[in-house]
Amino acid sequence: MSANVPFNGQQETGSLPGADRVQVNQNVLNTRKSGNERRKGRGNSGDKLDSTVPVYGIMIPRIYAIACQPGPLDRKREIVTTTPASEQLHADDVAAIDELRQAYQQLCDELGKVIVGQQAVIEQLAICLFARGHALLMGVPGLAKTLLIRRLAETLDLNFSRVQFTPDLMPMDITGTDILQESASGRREFEFVRGPLFANIVLADEINRAPSKTQAAMLEAMQEYRVTVVGRSYTLDEPFFVLATQNPIEQEGTYPLPEAQLDRFMFMVEVDYPQLQEEIAIARATTGAQLPALEHVLDGPRVQAFQELVRRVPVPDHLYEFAAHLVRRTRPGDEETPDWIKPLINWGAGPRAVQYLILGAKSRAALLGSYMVRLEDVVAVAEPVLMHRVITSFGAESEGVDSRQIVRRLVDELVKEG
Repeated sequence: MSANVPFNGQQETGSLPGADRVQVNQNVLNTRKSGNERRKGRGNSGDKLDSTVPVYGIMIPRIYAIACQPGPLDRKREIVTTTPASEQLHADDVAAIDELRQAYQQLCDELGKVIVGQQAVIEQLAICLFARGHALLMGVPGLAKTLLIRRLAETLDLNFSRVQFTPDLMPMDITGTDILQESASGRREFEFVRGPLFANIVLADEINRAPSKTQAAMLEAMQEYRVTVVGRSYTLDEPFFVLATQNPIEQEGTYPLPEAQLDRFMFMVEVDYPQLQEEIAIARATTGAQLPALEHVLDGPRVQAFQELVRRVPVPDHLYEFAAHLVRRTRPGDEETPDWIKPLINWGAGPRAVQYLILGAKSRAALLGSYMVRLEDVVAVAEPVLMHRVITSFGAESEGVDSRQIVRRLVDELVKEG
């Protein structure tokens, strides 16, 4: 391959297996080639789409290479020159990404049997899961948050536990504790009894109702993948995925998570009311026969293998720069921060936000069958990553401006700047 094939930036709903659906313009395939290199009779038709080209050190069909080019938001970038050699995909990873895309589609189809709508929520939860992150769900009661998480664990064949947080909940209630038991020899010994945290998917319902020390025990498990009981540490089984919920209506008698603890969550996922037709479909589905059982799409070892695969998805250098610049603009004291944002923000996002932007973009790209991260992937995860990390000021609240609007405007401005 003498040069990178440019991307013409047009989209369509066609079918390209294992890659983004793109419109291929035959004429642009003819660029960067001299007339002597063109075969007689080919005219302006360019290179054949069924030929193969080297991408990331492996030979793949040219049609895949074109589809993996940066999207319309960053089409001026080149796939090879902006991707470090240390992040090149191997041949086995290409097939694994195709497998992950198919598994994700099956997962959505299975959840669609019992969950009406909420496609964006399902996508964000899947991104979090395969990026080894945790999610904070915000939504009023009755939006099927618990049902969604339970059925997600069912389709992935993972252990599930639900903890209802209350003001009198103690750390030992979720981590486990030592119980005095009598052994077969007649001696009394302490035996550790595991708590509900020893599961693959844990739903922490209304986490802001628990006291601070119980929240701290939960956050230690999220960060360290272990719990500490009476000075002894116990490792949690992986994959380990925590989904915590907060009720945005009732705040009396709660212990709001401080900003430092909110930063531990990769995503804040907002669960909104369903549309009219969706609500009618919910009434029909839930007031009739019993909901069907779902088939197992994946299991624990395969989920872990896909989590490792997500880490190997290549990211062009300019997307690392885009993520860093975006996060720095959320900080009111930074020189890059626009003037309009300074009176609206008390505190901006930290370096962990950059990490989660990249990891979230990698996970989304792999789930959609793309062999590299595009700018569209970073933009798609910007709001759930940054919303709970951008702390608005009283002035913003008085003007009716929330963190979502601020993040959306920052992303739009940075994209337009190129």
